[in-house]
Amino acid sequence: MNKVLIVFTGGTIGMTIDEDLGAAVPGLDGNAILSMIKGLDQYGEIEIIDFGQFPGPQMNPERILKLAKLLKESLERDDIQGAIITHGTDTLEETAYFLDLYLTTDKPVVVVGAMRNASELGFDGPPNLAAAIVAVKSPAAFGRGVLVVLNNQVNSAREVTKTHTMTLDTFKSIEFGPLGIVDNNEVLFSRSAMPHGHLEPEAIEPAVHLLKSYVGMDRFLIDQLVAHGAKGIVIEAMGRGNLPPELTDAITDAIAQGVAIVIVSRCPAGRVLGSYGYDGGGQQLREAGAMFGTPMNGQKTRIKLMLALKVARNNEQLRQIMENEYFDASTE
Repeated sequence: MNKVLIVFTGGTIGMTIDEDLGAAVPGLDGNAILSMIKGLDQYGEIEIIDFGQFPGPQMNPERILKLAKLLKESLERDDIQGAIITHGTDTLEETAYFLDLYLTTDKPVVVVGAMRNASELGFDGPPNLAAAIVAVKSPAAFGRGVLVVLNNQVNSAREVTKTHTMTLDTFKSIEFGPLGIVDNNEVLFSRSAMPHGHLEPEAIEPAVHLLKSYVGMDRFLIDQLVAHGAKGIVIEAMGRGNLPPELTDAITDAIAQGVAIVIVSRCPAGRVLGSYGYDGGGQQLREAGAMFGTPMNGQKTRIKLMLALKVARNNEQLRQIMENEYFDASTE
């Protein structure tokens, strides 16, 4: 069991500058990227799957589910030690978290990308991919869930987010810091990620949306989503989980029509709680039937809801899944 599977899905790591356009476009396959890394032979056999050349914004839940099923099947093979997925950084954290929820393997799974393309000075694709290979080959990486490795930092898929549009150290775990680092071709872990439940539906619920709250927000957007068949809405509320008062009735009406409403915070860290009882306060939203998500950003909470809606047998189980890290998603 010494073979590393690398699935190339696209992103900046596989792009070069098109001289006519003056902008980066997809162009490199897996072999071309790997050829830029020296000393690969010391890490054993590598198997390549060219899944696609999708920029981050072109990945969608259907493609991610297809990728997840491919990885599940591949990781069941006895000869595969672990897997690496190259990905565009714009949506990397969503795919990584999807895989973290979906996969139940203890084998290392690492998602990696690049902030600079192959035509730029300081192309960070090869060193990031090399660090990902080191992480997958490390016995210490077993059983730690899906990892994100860039800039020699190892982060949990659940905790990490892209924090800057261009810097190489853009991926950070804001609240707790990285799980570890890659140093001198060795992974040094300083802590473990929080254990969590898994969701493995055959399909996803696509009609799940994300809204960000703002001063003076009214019910228009919620009403429009409900009218167009939304099954779930994640709302990044203010602070501790509070919204302008006009939204309370909109949320109440949406829930009455069978729409799952999950409240998280637009703050980069911290949990939501029913601490405030005024109109639009978290306590009122809770009493209206809204669920309070775990301390996680809106885009990842949306991924979780898309999976949970296809697994939960009833509203009580859906609430249990959405409001807890470790949950029972059994269908028996």
